[in-house]
Amino acid sequence: MAPKDKHTDDFTSALDALGARAVHIGVVDPEGEFRDKLVSAEKAAKLAKSGYPFCEVLYFWDIAENTFRDGAFIDRPAKIDTETIRSYPFAENAALCLADFEGDFGRRSPRNVCREQISQAAELGFDVFSAFEFEFFVFDETAESLRAKDYRDLTHFAQGNRTYSLQTSALHGDLLAGLEQTMNRMDVRLDAIHTELGPGCFEAPLTYAKGMKSPDDAFLFKNFARAYFARNGKTVSFMSKLSPNLSGQSGHLHISLRDKAGKAVFADPAHPDGLSQTALHFIGGLLRYMPELLAMCSSTVNAYKRLVPGAWAPTSANWGVQNRTAAVRVINDQPEATRVEFRVPSADTNPYLALSLLLGAGLEGIREGIQPPPSSAENFYLAPKDPKTSFPRDLWEAADRLERSAIARKLYGDDFVDSFVESRRVEFSAYQKQVSEWEIRRYLGVV
Repeated sequence: MAPKDKHTDDFTSALDALGARAVHIGVVDPEGEFRDKLVSAEKAAKLAKSGYPFCEVLYFWDIAENTFRDGAFIDRPAKIDTETIRSYPFAENAALCLADFEGDFGRRSPRNVCREQISQAAELGFDVFSAFEFEFFVFDETAESLRAKDYRDLTHFAQGNRTYSLQTSALHGDLLAGLEQTMNRMDVRLDAIHTELGPGCFEAPLTYAKGMKSPDDAFLFKNFARAYFARNGKTVSFMSKLSPNLSGQSGHLHISLRDKAGKAVFADPAHPDGLSQTALHFIGGLLRYMPELLAMCSSTVNAYKRLVPGAWAPTSANWGVQNRTAAVRVINDQPEATRVEFRVPSADTNPYLALSLLLGAGLEGIREGIQPPPSSAENFYLAPKDPKTSFPRDLWEAADRLERSAIARKLYGDDFVDSFVESRRVEFSAYQKQVSEWEIRRYLGVV
């Protein structure tokens, strides 16, 4: 008799508990998109044991699904993560779960890279707790109307919106409540939801979670928020920068570490900043390595339109306690909740890679005992630029720095670095071929 597989048994039991007759299996692609296949619950249980191959083309085409490599595009072994099973929010008696490539091919996977960094933290004796918060715009547009308007002169939802607006919440409370209910069905908890700066702009901080649940929650939130608003005849955008006239959209990431006894390790009330040596070394590693790893959390061309002076976003590696102009903000209101807020990522960030950057660099700081410079309360937006700490100016430069980074290859492996750098260069090259309206208005008839 074949030995029982506990994970498969638990998966089957979870399907039964949810009353699931169908399962949406989502492969996490390099751009952070939920690539969905729908199967019966019976088949899902079998696939949980035997694996579920997916086509390798997911790593050989760009975000517009234009292939940049020739090949047979074979199926590669993939594995269902049986611990990710949740209710599917848009149908009764349905579930969802995540899957990803495994083996040699799986080394290029952002989710696998993130899982490895969490394992590295465990080897150092730490449990990882983190939470993302996303800003996003909502439009009174559908996929069809966006194309019909050629993505211009779009109608914003809640045009009279103001930051922390009671009026917007009062007028559109049902829509916001529906978003929260959708997330609750998947066990993605919102710490809050409120309006932000700009027409139809909202922010949703997610509740912190342990280990892989946090980036999984963030991944599901973005994908299913797009689906939820589409089901309501609207379009949501997590683009970093929609217009020079609108604020950028952030994807800030909070992190703390606890020891195996559950004690927060970042706090030390005796230190002037309330920080332990562990926290200081974590910050030191993050500051040192952040500029060369930036492509991992700022992986689109558009992300660099936000990382410029005057856009309410950092442009270099710096830190301060409760300083919202810093790239790394320490929040130390309560010792047990002392945490680091990484304010560099945009809303378009891949959650797995943003956490991999933050965690990998910070853990390396702990290993090396890297001491950061003193914290500062200055307005970093007005500070003179320092070439040693300044960020790459665009995606091409960021990809170059990542490719040359010894620490990136040490932390994340050659397979991931080479694959990711190739895809970022493809993305930037597509951008370079375009001519913007700004260029036409600025140069036509003048030069």
